[in-house]
Amino acid sequence: MRTSPYGTWKSPLSAADTIGGVVAFGLVQVDGEDVYWLEGRPEDGGRQVLVRRDAGGRIEDMTPAPTYVRTLVHEYGGGAYVAGGGRVVYSELSDQRLYELGRGPLTEEPAVPRGWRYADARLLPDGSIVCVGESHTHGEAMNDLALITPTGEMTVLTRGRDFYSNPRPSADGSRLLWLEWDHPNMPWDGTELMTGRLVDGSLTEVTKVAGGVDESIFQPEWAPDGGIVFVSDRTGWWNLYSSKDGVTTPLRPAPADYGLPAWVFGYRTYGFLANGRMLAGFWQDGVQKLEVIHPDGSATALPTGYTRHDYLITDGVSRAWFAGTAGTMPSAICELDTTTGEVVIIRSNPMPVPPDHVPVPRVISFPTGTDAVAHAVFYPPLNPEHDAPEGELPPLIVTVHGGPTSHVVPRLNAEFLYWTTRGFAVVDVNYRGSTGYGREYRNMLRDNWGITDVEDCVAAARHLADIGEVDPDRLLITGGSAGGYTTLAALAFTDAFAAGASYYGVADIALLNEHTHKFESRYCDRLTGTDPTEIRRRSPLYSADRITVPVILFQGLEDKVVPPEQAEVIAAALAANGVPHALIMYEGEDHGFRKAETIVNSLESELVFYGNVLGFTPAGDLGDVRLS
Repeated sequence: MRTSPYGTWKSPLSAADTIGGVVAFGLVQVDGEDVYWLEGRPEDGGRQVLVRRDAGGRIEDMTPAPTYVRTLVHEYGGGAYVAGGGRVVYSELSDQRLYELGRGPLTEEPAVPRGWRYADARLLPDGSIVCVGESHTHGEAMNDLALITPTGEMTVLTRGRDFYSNPRPSADGSRLLWLEWDHPNMPWDGTELMTGRLVDGSLTEVTKVAGGVDESIFQPEWAPDGGIVFVSDRTGWWNLYSSKDGVTTPLRPAPADYGLPAWVFGYRTYGFLANGRMLAGFWQDGVQKLEVIHPDGSATALPTGYTRHDYLITDGVSRAWFAGTAGTMPSAICELDTTTGEVVIIRSNPMPVPPDHVPVPRVISFPTGTDAVAHAVFYPPLNPEHDAPEGELPPLIVTVHGGPTSHVVPRLNAEFLYWTTRGFAVVDVNYRGSTGYGREYRNMLRDNWGITDVEDCVAAARHLADIGEVDPDRLLITGGSAGGYTTLAALAFTDAFAAGASYYGVADIALLNEHTHKFESRYCDRLTGTDPTEIRRRSPLYSADRITVPVILFQGLEDKVVPPEQAEVIAAALAANGVPHALIMYEGEDHGFRKAETIVNSLESELVFYGNVLGFTPAGDLGDVRLS
């Protein structure tokens, strides 16, 4: 073991290694004995590939290059394919048309490029498809529920609300469930669960089952007995309910969240098993746990070793599949036997470093604000080949999740390992406004964006400094999108941090409101209110003269959520005020970096930047970052 200052440790993990052979696992579907999932591959330009494991266990790509399975409905997409009855229908990124494997395009080429988009599709017994449609042919996007016949003819089933999601036909195709809502709500604020009868390509007998402007409904499904199951936060927690013959019954009342924020289509947290049982995932103590819920409302815990179980799906009998995240294991596509509790890994990301280089993450809670408590996940530095000089404490990187309505769990994250193996500590903050802690905690960010999130990030850093885990003079902050906004706001409105790195962060909330897409064009109404003076006060751009520490900005040139001018205006303001900074722009990147070369360059540049700021030279040949 060598004694070396924190930040200078030689790591076995290069920036390229953080994405080498690594994929982002996406939507899981099951058709008989075939299991499908998506893989986002940075080394292939971020292309999403549909993968199948067949009944014999063979795994193969179903969509060779250049096919890119991705929909842009609501811009964030999700629900980009559906598998059933031997058919697979998917959305192609390049033109947003629907295609069927082995057949070709199902929908017509629109007159306006990407003018019609489709998501969250389901197959009907007659071969038709019901899905969410989005038109970009005349001004602002128009959303609806659409029916597409086997010959490709499209009929709008319902239109008039700002947004639709989760169209779910009954087994015989005679009835349909769906969610709908209007501005300024996001789906976690308030939605309505509707049902109607499908007759000759039309919806009749439309009625509301549940929901409203202050009740969020998540994942409606038809139960095997013909009833309706859904998740509602009417009690302050996203809990499971059953509705049958006009009577709604709670299935598992608990102070736990069985739902999550529907930023994208296709999220699932529960599924049906044999004999009236259900498999459900819920958030408690900062992680997502699984349990089997019995008909009498009792439950049996199913420990899996994973902290998150995304796109959970069952076979209706005893098996389940999910994309798993864990604190000390790589993410994987998993198969679960709910009878024995056995988990079989179907496909896994590689272990990026030897196990003795992986710190065990700790879920922490800490005081913040006025008699409030916030939460985070802490990753201490660890490298068995290095030790720090006696008395030295490590620098801390505060990471801020996006959304801002989102949630983080303990996870083996190669980018975190990139830092911890070099001698940095990392804390991933679930500030007030995050999900997984009930509606009251989630709503604490209402009218307080740029206030409570900043307060909690500062409190997390100072808490760790106070208990002797990190160096109070070497606190850093970074985040992407909304996390980039919080990063810039923390630098502008506090003196807690020595430097910050913003990834496609919001600098001007008014500019975001003016240029962002329809889905979140009224999102900030809930976060900051609508008063122009207050919006300006919360925007870091107009307080850039208060930023006195170095900043590095990373931005995609094709970003439609946070356009490049956001980064350009904050860089110009920093330059005018003489603040050391760097702005790095990437061609071909939009909101969230997907290309391997971008991810590698930004990570290495961030490390070099921190070394420049804190006065040490990182190990390795990393190039230079020129500060203006």
